[in-house]
Amino acid sequence: MSARWNRIAGGLLMAATAVFMLAPLVVVVLVSFSPSPVFNLPEGQWSLRWYRAMLAKDGLADTVLLSAAVAAGATLAALVLGALCAIAIEQGRFRGREALLAFLVSPLMMPGLVIGVALLQAFRAVGLANVFWSLLIGHVVITLPYVTRTVHASLALFDTRLLEAAQTLGLSRPRALLQVMVPALAPAFLTSGLFAFLASMDNYPISIFLTDARSKTLPIEILHYLEESPDPTIAAISACLILLAAVVLFIAERLVGLRRLAQF
Repeated sequence: MSARWNRIAGGLLMAATAVFMLAPLVVVVLVSFSPSPVFNLPEGQWSLRWYRAMLAKDGLADTVLLSAAVAAGATLAALVLGALCAIAIEQGRFRGREALLAFLVSPLMMPGLVIGVALLQAFRAVGLANVFWSLLIGHVVITLPYVTRTVHASLALFDTRLLEAAQTLGLSRPRALLQVMVPALAPAFLTSGLFAFLASMDNYPISIFLTDARSKTLPIEILHYLEESPDPTIAAISACLILLAAVVLFIAERLVGLRRLAQF
């Protein structure tokens, strides 16, 4: 009886936690369908007014394209660099490997404003004034820890004897890596890539130091809308971002499965 009540209590606690975390997202989505010019829930009437207003926003398309390009570029660079770093740390034989791993994941533990100020000063010192390249390098810094940590954890569970067995059966070292290691690490690459892309799209504290008045990322543009003309258009943009995250998770579930994703 005690075990049964423990399971019920645990289930209720999990359900309450899920409701608490998802309720704000549901409210944002509902507000985006309200015909009211203020942030109200729809009362009997539903409207796409704010989605049409979102599409008519001047400069929003350029902002979304900039954010998507930076996020895609940073994710790709972080996947390559993070995988190489993880392999070097896991399979290398040198002193300070743990210290190097801690250094690579340190941006996750530091305030974003501190990293943003540091990057701004560094770019000024080297004369880098291009907004896109500044954002790209800055977002690689904040997305690299996701890839390095996830791939490193996956490599720690990988049995390297499988590579030796594949080579014994006639595969060359590169083919053994491609046919044995890469499929085994695919969930780690996908998981870290998803987190890196979404973290880059959603980043504000670092991007605010690296943009200018003509080139803004989407979170900064949303803050601008809040300051200049706060209306449910912001809720419509936020609902699209929520949909993006849901689509990404759905694709990941179809390709890998959420149970395997949760392992990383």
